[in-house]
Amino acid sequence: MKTLLLNPPSFKNFDGGASSRWPATREIESFWYPVWLTYPAGMLPGSRLLDAPPHHITPEQTIEIVRDYEFLVLFTSTVGFANDVAMVRKMKAVKPDLKVAFVGPHVQIKPTCLLDNPEIDFIVSGEFDHAVVEFAEGKPLAQIAGAGYIENGKVRLNPSRPQLQTADLDKLPFATEVYKRDLVIENYNVPFLLHPFVAFYTSRGCPALCTFCLWPQTLSGHAWRVRSSENVAREVRQALQLFPQSKEFFFDDDTFNIRKERVLDICSKFKPLGFRWSCTARVNSDYETLKAMADAGARLFIVGYESGDPQILKTIKKGATVEQAREFTKNCKKVGIRIHGDFIIGLPGETKETIQRTLDFAKELDVETIQVSIAHAYAGTELYDQLAGHNYMASEAVADLGGHQLPHIEYPGLPREEMMAAVNRFYDSYYFRPRVAWRIVREALWDASERRRLYEETVEYLRVRSDRWKYARKRAAKVAS
Repeated sequence: MKTLLLNPPSFKNFDGGASSRWPATREIESFWYPVWLTYPAGMLPGSRLLDAPPHHITPEQTIEIVRDYEFLVLFTSTVGFANDVAMVRKMKAVKPDLKVAFVGPHVQIKPTCLLDNPEIDFIVSGEFDHAVVEFAEGKPLAQIAGAGYIENGKVRLNPSRPQLQTADLDKLPFATEVYKRDLVIENYNVPFLLHPFVAFYTSRGCPALCTFCLWPQTLSGHAWRVRSSENVAREVRQALQLFPQSKEFFFDDDTFNIRKERVLDICSKFKPLGFRWSCTARVNSDYETLKAMADAGARLFIVGYESGDPQILKTIKKGATVEQAREFTKNCKKVGIRIHGDFIIGLPGETKETIQRTLDFAKELDVETIQVSIAHAYAGTELYDQLAGHNYMASEAVADLGGHQLPHIEYPGLPREEMMAAVNRFYDSYYFRPRVAWRIVREALWDASERRRLYEETVEYLRVRSDRWKYARKRAAKVAS
């Protein structure tokens, strides 16, 4: 079947679905590559990967495009699900014989969505690479592992499909070949990565047990499976030729630096290639490993610090301590690797005091850039079950009608509007320090494109900041009345 793999159009600046682990409308426009969709796209001749948001393709344009296809695979999200179903309903109005599969954590967690949405022919739980390929090649749904569909008025879930193993990952097509065929890499922008960049995975799964993290608990699993270092290096070598304009590569694994031996092996393959790269990282790598990564071209890590409070880190099963984070950050600075630090407000045990403790901790670490998010308890996570059991979730809604994150968790003595206001205070207190502001401006002085990007991001940040304050004041007034 002629197949369209779709990361659907949605809200303005909405980075959701295909490879966004935290689907929401961003403060500053940023788009991650739809890596998950590239593998079936690469296995199906005549298919197309359509990543609508970064290419600014509207729902109306998408409906016209789908007329040329027989089978649609749509990567949905909790935030965008209702919009996705509404669009597919219009698609089927103009092409009634179109077959539609929804994939992604949301439908895996809530397979009963099939009962209320007949537009969806089937869903796939977990890794969907081979399931959708098998359907496109004519295999009956009843024989496809991991598929869910309606049978005799009830939801039928086939036995789950075994996860792909290391040998299987090496047999998958290269994501970057599909990028070259179907995407424009200049349309992908993440503020702390060099532009343009190219991103793909070197592994799947994450053995860490963080209670809030959706993907390892649903889509990718806790079992850590890796591509061989030679296979990864081969894709890098080819992608360097396909995308000579790329300024860096980003390895978007759940966590890149889990095992020291593998990191050292892969760095030995990277070093002769002489390219810049960034990756996700936990704070468990020692100095020797970090030095090897820096020597092999590592420029920046995305690090989930989450909190500066030791008890909160234990409660969320982070598997890392404040002391480890300090040592890791110090060593990164020694070897010249930058850090984009992620922090979360509203995790279990949060108080006004722990918020301040985390802000003080962030200032102490003094990493190059930060992201501060409101905690979200997505269905399917341990955090969701934990908070629901204590009635701490004031609402199931994790986003507003524009796709912006909404605080839906509330604790005694710490209302939602106070957590929203804390996010603004966190950003302001961190970034509006003279040395930090100068550090950011200095970076852009000698690069016209970076100056332009900095200006646009600053304007957008100030606009969203104003919106946050309006929301917090509105909520506070509502509570007071």
